[in-house]
This record gives sequence, C-alpha cells and structure tokens, in this order.
Amino acid sequence: MPELPEVETLKRELAKALPGRQIKSVEVLWWKTVSPLSPEEFAKQMAGKKIVDISRRAKMLFINFADTTALAVHLKMTGQLIFEPKKGRAIGGGHPDQALAEKQPTKHTRLIFEFKDDSKLYFNDLRKFGWVRLVTDQQMKQLIKPYGLEPLSKIFTDQALTDIFKHHPKRSIKKILLDQSLIAGLGNIYVDESCFQARLLPTKQALNLKPADLKRLRLAIIRILKFSIHHKGTSSKNYRRSNGSPGGFVPHLKVYGRENKPCKICGHPIQKITHASRGTHFCQHCQK
Repeated sequence: MPELPEVETLKRELAKALPGRQIKSVEVLWWKTVSPLSPEEFAKQMAGKKIVDISRRAKMLFINFADTTALAVHLKMTGQLIFEPKKGRAIGGGHPDQALAEKQPTKHTRLIFEFKDDSKLYFNDLRKFGWVRLVTDQQMKQLIKPYGLEPLSKIFTDQALTDIFKHHPKRSIKKILLDQSLIAGLGNIYVDESCFQARLLPTKQALNLKPADLKRLRLAIIRILKFSIHHKGTSSKNYRRSNGSPGGFVPHLKVYGRENKPCKICGHPIQKITHASRGTHFCQHCQK
C-alpha cells in the first residue's frame, strides 16, 4: 500500500492535470468500487461536476469539486489512477504493473471518467480492494475523523508526540506509529526508516523512551517523509509514481528491504523480524 509520500506525490502530480476539467460521463465496470451507490446513481451524480483541486488526508486522495462535494479515493494495495489527455503523455500512479504503460482501459479497469475535453481518468485495481466514494463536505469530515495527526503538520510537535506515547506506555514504537488513529499516513517503510534514523529499536516500549528519544524520533519522521517526497516516493512492489517510473527514494533506504545486507553506517547485517504483524527491519548495533 502506498504511504504518505507516495500518495502526496500522486496528489501533487494529478493537481497539475485535473483542476478545471469537467466530467462528461462515468462508466462503472465494477460495482463494488463505488459502493454504497449503485453504478447508475454514481454515474448520474458525477455528470457535470467540475474539479477545483486535489487534496490528501492520511493515505486517501480527494478530488474536490466546485459544488463542495468530493471524490474520496483509496488505492489500497493495487489501485491505480491514470489520467489520459486527448493529446500528450498520460500520467498515473499506483500498482506498478504494465497497465501504467499500456493502452487504456485494461482488464483491471474499474472506473472510467470522461471529461468534456475528451480526456479521461481511469481507476484500475487488480485485487479490487480500492474504493471511490462521492462524499459531501460533512461526509468527508466523518471519513477523515478517525485519523490522527498529520506528521507534516504544524501541530505535530514534540509535546504532541510525547502525549501520544504517554497514553500508550506498553506499546512499542512501531505499534504506535502504525496506528492510523494516532498518527496518519505512516506505514511499514517509513516507520522502519524513521526508527533507524532516530537510532531507536522499533520494538522498544514507549515507557522506556526519554524526552531526547522522542525529539529525535519526531525529527526523523519529518525528515524521512520530506526527503522521500522530494525523491518522488519509494517504489515498493505495489507503487510507482505518476509517470510509471520508480520512486527515487529506493537507493536511500537504510534498513527496509535490506535483510542480511550490511548496515550503511556500521557494516553489521540488517535484521528482519515479525513485529506488529509486519516485517520489521533494523540494525541491532546502531539502534538501541
């Protein structure tokens, strides 16, 4: 599943192409993608809507319309959004199969949005876990209500992180950071990388952290996320950036996906265990 930097990268690139376009029609090829609306009702309500901007909350994208409604999009594991202008290069992001370079639609296309200028936006989803929902402003607020702090927001302070850890003293660092109701947008890749940069074992309990540890951890999270966004995200097996190319953060990974390889700092082998139901990577020598 793409994490915050990958969704933010896709948001920024689609924001260059979609605003100002007006939907002419929608074809629904898999009914569950737009549930709870029926395909017919979804298509009817979407017709004529004009896009004003694109936003993100946690790992969700929002295509915002002039009438204050929005299209909430969650790619889940294998979703793709591919925009195809009438002339010029298509852009898209999501699951890195050949669909990003193939002629659209493909056998995995679930939705087709046609705009009045004859450009199109495709929602592809191999495993059919992704979803698209038309929401009102109030429904959007309810949809994002369960999510915690945005780690790149101004309110993600040392005190805010300290308060979160104080409320969950027996949880490990990784379990806290993966909890979307506490901190939104972080996933396996960026939790492991942030813990490494902060020199903290992801399995360490919150009650054993000192104020200096939490300060390093917060700064590490912010730096890792910003650095990854600058490099257009990480290309895991389920994500590529909007032009179909791999995210540029891959060469900068220090622990994630590097099991048994030498640590780039000390040379000791990177270890991998299962923790918080996830593969967890760390350097026993550099992290305490």
